[in-house]
Amino acid sequence: TEALLHTLKRSRRVKANDRERNRMHHLNAALDELRSVLPTFPDDTKLTKIETLRFAYNYIWALSETLRLA
Repeated sequence: TEALLHTLKRSRRVKANDRERNRMHHLNAALDELRSVLPTFPDDTKLTKIETLRFAYNYIWALSETLRLA
């Protein structure tokens, strides 16, 4: 029973790790896609995750302000 419990816990941990790995893979893919549409200088600059989110927020705000003022 103790061995079975240990095996069950290990199995749950492996599944949880797999889910987290997939979650991070999808998050990183989404951030890469977001980076591809943001104007950066120079073009080969890779922003960090938080820089990407902050830049996107500010970029959307600036575009919104441009439309509002036009």
